[in-house]
Amino acid sequence: MKKLITIIAVALPLAFSARAQWIVYDPTMNVQQILDEAESIAKYVTMIDNQVQQIDTLTSQLSEFKNYESLFGNPSQVVLSMVPTLDSDLQSLEPGLNLENLVAAADGSAAMTYNDGGIYATVGVSFQTPGGQTIQRPADPYKPFAAVINSASNYVAVADNAAKRRAAIKDQIAQTTQQLQNATTDAQVQKLQGVLTSLNGDLASTDDELNQAASSAMVQDIQNRNDQQKQIQALTEQQNAEFTEAVSNYATKFQLLNQPVAFPTQ
Repeated sequence: MKKLITIIAVALPLAFSARAQWIVYDPTMNVQQILDEAESIAKYVTMIDNQVQQIDTLTSQLSEFKNYESLFGNPSQVVLSMVPTLDSDLQSLEPGLNLENLVAAADGSAAMTYNDGGIYATVGVSFQTPGGQTIQRPADPYKPFAAVINSASNYVAVADNAAKRRAAIKDQIAQTTQQLQNATTDAQVQKLQGVLTSLNGDLASTDDELNQAASSAMVQDIQNRNDQQKQIQALTEQQNAEFTEAVSNYATKFQLLNQPVAFPTQ
């Protein structure tokens, strides 16, 4: 019995030592590893598929943007040649003078020698009496006439300027309209329509300038006519007062007889 126990005691460590050198195969664990690896691969494939879909979406959006750009265009790349000319004309000073400046510049001496290129007769700064005496004309009474002359000359200058500008603006309108017909993108259409609106506004402003110059001449002429009527009224009142005073003085100095004149008998 002791011998058997001794043999078993010696054999067990040897058996365990030999068992430790064997390859252990666990089918359940191996299958689980395969399933985990398959699941990881499936997730990776799903991720790749999502990235492909995102790339396709971005490609589609880029294609749509390119299509949009081809249809609507890029406003920053649309350069119109008539814009600088239009901008310069809109920012330029108006050619006409206002009525205050025209009246302030009125010179009576200039009105005496004005004949508008020979159309009117020259009054002259002096005249001679039948007796041969030279009389100098005072300049101040002719200032109202000078103001009207200045206003009329201002209107002519504004009208000439407006006629030239209107011809240039109409030519630009024609060019813009032609470009509008040939526009291929919405950006070109929008910018050309904006320029066309501005050109029409600039064209209308020339009419306003012309009307303002005409109104200045009309107002000054009205003022002159009003002053003329005022002077006539004042002169009439003065003449009536002088006539009344003269009659009164005459009646005082030359009294009528209220009794028969007695002539001497001898």
